[in-house]
Amino acid sequence: MPPPDPTPDLHDPDRDLVSSVLLDATPEQVFEAYADPALLSRWWGPEGFTNTFHQFDLWPGGAWRFDMHGPDGTTYPNESVFIEVTRPSRIVFDHACAPRFRMFVTLAARGGMTEMVWRMRHETAAQLQKLLPLVGPANEQNFDRLGRLLFQRAEGR
Repeated sequence: MPPPDPTPDLHDPDRDLVSSVLLDATPEQVFEAYADPALLSRWWGPEGFTNTFHQFDLWPGGAWRFDMHGPDGTTYPNESVFIEVTRPSRIVFDHACAPRFRMFVTLAARGGMTEMVWRMRHETAAQLQKLLPLVGPANEQNFDRLGRLLFQRAEGR
């Protein structure tokens, strides 16, 4: 990772990919979909991907190690370290393997719903540009999967 960013909460348009969605759930319900590894493993990743979690310690300094399994059978090992966890409004983690980035997840109540914003701070502008065609659509697929999970839970499924 590069040295710590002196202004991590300020938007950097050259390195940040920002994606957002409005979810029909409370911030606490959305946060729980992150905090419970059994739920998180059901929606994390693009459409068609599954997950095998090896370690999930949701606290500052805690590790998150898992494998994402692509629809073609390819396994993608992932390692992250949680930097900040503020229930139910914010999770910050460093994706510690390539491609390296810092993910800022914010959850805010909006009229009975939750606005979720993902800000992925990439190491360089070049890295962001290289990944943008893949990551932008993948984030939207993540949001869709999370929305379906929240709906199913609201319906008691």
